[in-house]
Parts: sequence; structure tokens; C-alpha cells
Amino acid sequence: MKRISSILALSALVSFSYAQSTWNIDQAHSTIGFNVAHMMISEVEGNFKQFEGKVTTSSDDFDGAQVEFTAQVASINTDNGRRDGHLRSDDFFNAEKYPTITFTGNLVKNGSKYLLKGKLTLRDVTKDVAFDVTYNGTINTGKVMKAGFKLNGTLNRQEYGLKWKNKLESGEYVAGDEVELVCKLELNKA
Repeated sequence: MKRISSILALSALVSFSYAQSTWNIDQAHSTIGFNVAHMMISEVEGNFKQFEGKVTTSSDDFDGAQVEFTAQVASINTDNGRRDGHLRSDDFFNAEKYPTITFTGNLVKNGSKYLLKGKLTLRDVTKDVAFDVTYNGTINTGKVMKAGFKLNGTLNRQEYGLKWKNKLESGEYVAGDEVELVCKLELNKA
């Protein structure tokens, strides 16, 4: 009888330590943002207003967590309607033909730093990417467990088929090729 109790206790401990939890992006407290050089003297900021994502993890520190994310291209917003319309066109994202941007990958912890590695698909082009991530911790609000992250990285828009180029008289391009991603994410435990 003692041996059966020990086996049951060990089984419960093993099950508990490998229990997965799912965390969903809290859209009201998250930003999926980007910056791109404009006329090589300034930057334009933008973001996506409609997105969803989830993180599935077996560890308290999110090491090895699986990440899934989708943004609706038509929700792009740079606070300029004319520019947003141009970004939705075939010169850039072609929101009608390619309505979503998707990412799947894993969060990897190395010491106190995190790296998000995976596949980003934009305009039907999929590339391996890696982004630096800062894990800001978790908190129990009394209603829900929350976790906070900040992601930073860059990508080249040309590699994804966003090939529009227009030069100024000086020869400088209106829009830079390198896009800086800055995402501030607050997650709610499901």
C-alpha cells in the first residue's frame, strides 16, 4: 500500500511538472509596432490594430514556449490614411491577396536573455527569423495571471516582396529597406 501511494504521488508530481499552460495576447494592452526610415532623415512609425496570438509553455519561465501569431494586414496604421492605403496596395503588403502575416516558433532562454526563433510568413514568403525578447515577469492580478514581454528585431522588407522603391531627386530612397520591429506584449493565462 505504501508503495502504491508513493507511485501515485510521483505520478502526480511528474504530471504537474509537465502541465502545459496557454497564454493569449491581451490586445488592449499590447502593441505590434514597426519603424522604417523615411527619406533617410526620419522614421515613420506604424502598427497593426488587429492581431491575435498565443503562447503555450510547460515552464514557469517560458523557456521552450511555442508561439503562434497572426496579424491582419488591412489593419495597418501609420496615422496617415493615404500612406496606409498605399501600404495595403500591391506596392507593399497587398492586403487583398495576402490578408495575414503569420509567425510560428519557439522562445529560447539563454541565461537571462531570450530569443524568439521561428518562421515569419509575409506576402506568401516564409523566412527563418530570430528576435531578441525581454521577459518582464508575471503577476497575479487577482483575476488573471499576466506575463509581459518586449520584442525587438529587424527584417528586410525586400526579402518579403515589399519592393516599392521611389527615389528623391538627391538619389535617396523614400522608404528604407530595413524595418525595425518593436512589439510590447501582455499575455493573459487561459
